[in-house]
Amino acid sequence: MFRLIEKVVERILWESRFMIFLAVIASVLAAFVLVLIGTYDIYIVIEEAFHMFSSKEYFQEFHKEAIKHIVSAVDVYLIATVLLIFGLGLYELFISKIDAMEKDTRSSKILVVHTLDQLKEKLAKVILMVLIVTFFKYAIEFKYEDIKNLLFLSIGVFLIALSIYFMHKGHGEEHNEH
Repeated sequence: MFRLIEKVVERILWESRFMIFLAVIASVLAAFVLVLIGTYDIYIVIEEAFHMFSSKEYFQEFHKEAIKHIVSAVDVYLIATVLLIFGLGLYELFISKIDAMEKDTRSSKILVVHTLDQLKEKLAKVILMVLIVTFFKYAIEFKYEDIKNLLFLSIGVFLIALSIYFMHKGHGEEHNEH
C-alpha cells in the first residue's frame, strides 16, 4: 500500500512540471507583444521621417525624437529576446526538447538550452545588453551641465566596457575548457 501511494505521489510531482507551460506561453506572448511595441516605435520614426525636411527646427526635433524611439525599440526588442529565450529554455528544461530547433541547420543554436546554467548564461548576456542600451537611452536624454555629470558618464561607459570585457573573457575561457 505504501509503495502504491509513493508511486502516485511521485507521478503527481513529476507531472506538476507541466505547470511551467503557463510560464512558457506567457513569456512567448509577452515577447510577441514587445516586438509589436518596438515595431510601432520604428513605425513612428518612419512616419515622421517624411516630414523631417520641412524646416530646420523640425529636423532637429525629429532627430532627437527619432534616436529616442529607435533606442527604445532596440531596448524593447532585447527584452523580447530575453523573454523568448526564457520561455523556450523553460520548455526545453521542464517539458520536452524542441525537435525542430535541434534539427534546424539554418539558424544559430542560441535558443537551444540543455541545462539551467546555459539558460542563465544566455539570459545574463542579453540582460547585460538591455542594461547597456538602457544606459545609452538615458545618456542621450541627460543634460551634461557640469564636469561632475561628464565624469559620471565616463565612469558609466568605463564600467560598461569592463563588463563587456569580462563577459567575453569568460566566454573565451569557456571555449578553451571544451
